[in-house]
Amino acid sequence: MFSRILISLFAALSTMSWAPNPASAETELLVSAAASLTESFKELGKAYEAKTPGMKIRGNFGGSGTLLQQIVQGAPADIFVSADQETMDRAEKGGLLVPGSRMDFVGNSLVLITPPRMVQVTALADLTSARVQRIAIGNPNSVPAGRYAKAALEKQDLWQTLGPKCVMGISVKQALEYVMRGEVEAGFVFASDAMAAKDRVRVAAEIPTVTPIVYPVALVAGSSHRAEAAAFIRFLQSKEAQSILAKYGFKSP
Repeated sequence: MFSRILISLFAALSTMSWAPNPASAETELLVSAAASLTESFKELGKAYEAKTPGMKIRGNFGGSGTLLQQIVQGAPADIFVSADQETMDRAEKGGLLVPGSRMDFVGNSLVLITPPRMVQVTALADLTSARVQRIAIGNPNSVPAGRYAKAALEKQDLWQTLGPKCVMGISVKQALEYVMRGEVEAGFVFASDAMAAKDRVRVAAEIPTVTPIVYPVALVAGSSHRAEAAAFIRFLQSKEAQSILAKYGFKSP
């Protein structure tokens, strides 16, 4: 009798499926995005997760050049977002992107900021004053905001004068931190960064840039979730996503 029960139980168990429950499976997309997108992409990720069950968006934020080097060295990423075209061009030429997946999705502007009480600075020319000893800027070799700032200063014939005063940051967020902590008298960041710290910095002026500030996004060739990543990129073009980006100080591309 007992043996018959064991045989029946074994037969019943053998007919059961041991495949994972699809409802419990979760797909994680890793987005390597420019540091200036930190706050906005955290909200975008939550919004996308809310409307896409089973999807998890994880952000890796830093200087665009640093993120590119991580991808070159084999670091995992499904989506790459740069704050400039130059960095994305290098990624594309290096065969690191899925062909045809690149698109521009949002724009920004460059601003000159100071600590709140540094009211003497209202324009680029004021940076030549002896009162200004240190200027925060993202390293132009790897940080798009720094490249935009350097080009703007070169156009005004100010780079040779102001270059020695510049304190280089590894990202635009680090340049922002220097200003917020009062370690420098002025700094160059994106308008979105200044908005994120509006209670701790003062925007002295918007700085015209030599080229428009437009952010491209693309699928990383090494991604194992291409379809899901492509869907997230399409979401970035939606009215909902663009509205969130506008809230953080970004512009239409």
